[in-house]
Amino acid sequence: MANKEKEIELKPKLEKISEEHLAELKKLVNAVNGFNFNIGRVEVQKHELLHKLALTQDNIALFQDKLMKEYGSFDVNVNDGTINWPKEPTQNGVEKPKEDEK
Repeated sequence: MANKEKEIELKPKLEKISEEHLAELKKLVNAVNGFNFNIGRVEVQKHELLHKLALTQDNIALFQDKLMKEYGSFDVNVNDGTINWPKEPTQNGVEKPKEDEK
């Protein structure tokens, strides 16, 4: 049996990639950096919007207290302002005033 040695062609060890590959790599890295920047910007906007939402919800609760003190209910139709009185007295004893009490 004869030993056949395989010839392996080795490429020379290069120090740098080609200018074409470097340009493509830079383009891809810049795209990723741009996406990361935009994601960060959107997250900041999201945080600001969540903060504004929480403040608005707090203002709604304060306004509901104001309506409760003035009208005895904060259950109001937002389209026409009609108070949605319960059919039965609520736990705090507030019920719709009778027509002759107005």
